[in-house]
Amino acid sequence: MAVNKEPIAKKCRSFDISPAVMGYSNKKSTRNPGGNRRKKVSEYGAQLKEKQKVKFVYGVQEKQFHKYYLKASNMKGITGDNMLRLLELRLDNVVFRLGLAKTRRMARQVVGHGHIRVNGQKVDIPSYQVKVGDVITLRPRSAESEMFKSLREGTTVLTPKWLSFDAPNLTGNVAALPTREDIDLEVAENMIVEYYSR
Repeated sequence: MAVNKEPIAKKCRSFDISPAVMGYSNKKSTRNPGGNRRKKVSEYGAQLKEKQKVKFVYGVQEKQFHKYYLKASNMKGITGDNMLRLLELRLDNVVFRLGLAKTRRMARQVVGHGHIRVNGQKVDIPSYQVKVGDVITLRPRSAESEMFKSLREGTTVLTPKWLSFDAPNLTGNVAALPTREDIDLEVAENMIVEYYSR
């Protein structure tokens, strides 16, 4: 399994996104401000940047990301929207959205270490695709750990409307499929489709 060790703040600055999108509220980089800004970017360069941005945010490698594009292009509807929906329905992203992990990288680790149950069954694959009606819970022993103590005590978690979360029981539910409006990432997904359509 490939591990992404790129510096968060530096990459966020290069993609013009807030580290908060990644789950980091206090990260910032002032090193070489404006150093990576070119006056003119080609159409190909703009398309590549959008693709790299989405890959970085969701923590997906190139081969896997291309598979998501191929799967989205064979689905009914708009390919760009389908691709973002598939990425949102990854188990590690759902764990992050439910507030069971502070960042997507942490969510990937929580899933990989076997802390998560989907419909009562252990799932330790971060890319596992959840479906509408799936119930996401913590392993009973994990639920008692200090890591999830603040959630058990009723810390408010802002979950998107396509998910529901029961804090006292540490239980999440996939209520509906996410729509494009539910995805708060500022990205021109049509440019990613154009990139792969060349």
